[in-house]
Amino acid sequence: MDDPSFDPPSDPWAFLRRATSARVALGRTGDALPTARVLEFTLAHARARDAVHARLNTEALCAEIADLSPLVVASRAPDRMIYLQRPDLGRRLAEEACARLRHGSYDAVIVLADGLSATAVQWQGADLCRRLQQTPGWRFAPPVIARQARVALGDEIADLLGAELVVVLIGERPGLSAWDSLGAYITFAPRLGLSQDAERNCVSNIRPGGLAIAEAVRRISAIMALAKTLQCTGTRLKEDEALARAHVPKKLIDFSD
Repeated sequence: MDDPSFDPPSDPWAFLRRATSARVALGRTGDALPTARVLEFTLAHARARDAVHARLNTEALCAEIADLSPLVVASRAPDRMIYLQRPDLGRRLAEEACARLRHGSYDAVIVLADGLSATAVQWQGADLCRRLQQTPGWRFAPPVIARQARVALGDEIADLLGAELVVVLIGERPGLSAWDSLGAYITFAPRLGLSQDAERNCVSNIRPGGLAIAEAVRRISAIMALAKTLQCTGTRLKEDEALARAHVPKKLIDFSD
């Protein structure tokens, strides 16, 4: 069978699978799953595994946003295996990377980080970064591409650059229905070792089958605008309020992007 997602015409549950990416109404053949469903699971598992171990092509990513003068840095995790075993090393910059980040006066910096799915940032990071940097009224630092990075690495990057706010675009942990999902973590006044997860806002599931890039830009920029007003992010900043102030419909999702 060439296409593991093929639904035989006689399958009465096919309409359910077309409505969701969840594994529902799988059917059975005797006491086992049908071959098509087994192949779907095997393919999803392989994609998730490959996404975790994939290497970010920083050269290609740099080329896509070359006009924005991106900077490339790395965390203290020397390779992918250690990165996966030692999350703490992914939260700190390698010593040689610190010298590349010159302190300035910026409103915000965007960090493109491989995280747990380099595939996600490779496919969508450049477009999302470019659109965000067009947000009026913000002085953006040059975008930073970070290898072997965790979310908190953005705190140190913003601190060194003198940016008031950081947006970390990072590959999210792959699941069996989404291996290419990008997350955006917004932190106001980030500081190395001081910023906590509760002080961040997150816009997640940015991918072709989830939240479209155009909608993600609207949500992130709305949060950024309210963060500037309130001088905070995290539990004290509600996304619904940010969207309401920006006149963005609460559940608008643009799948046509």
